[in-house]
Amino acid sequence: MAKIKFRIATPERVVYESEVDSVTCPTEMGEVTILPKHIPLVANLKAGELKTIQNGQENYFSLSGGFLEVRTNNEIVILADSAEHAHEIDMARAEEARGRAKKLMAEEVRSEEEYAVTAAALERALARIRVARRRHKDVGRTAP
Repeated sequence: MAKIKFRIATPERVVYESEVDSVTCPTEMGEVTILPKHIPLVANLKAGELKTIQNGQENYFSLSGGFLEVRTNNEIVILADSAEHAHEIDMARAEEARGRAKKLMAEEVRSEEEYAVTAAALERALARIRVARRRHKDVGRTAP
């Protein structure tokens, strides 16, 4: 089976680079799964969970937005605002960020911009928590 050259990069670092069987990621138009020989595509990413499958093994990442480019030569590049592999996520910090964002949203918001910034922070925290919980659930599970 053909493989996809896949890379996730942020302004700070290359988070992940490998050949994979498929990539599923959250775009602003909905979730999309890319398989080998996919047509070229450019899409805006939203905060959420990204999944790759590599030789039957699932890998999860938390994204906070960015861009997806699917190229004609079985290559996918994600330029993310921020991204973390599931094992890099500190669950306590993610829970604290969620608590702060929920508290700020409950308070009287002074402007639409402040509300949008707070809602985005909450969305990022929730994505990190989902990915971290998935990792803890999958610990000890082996691929078929």
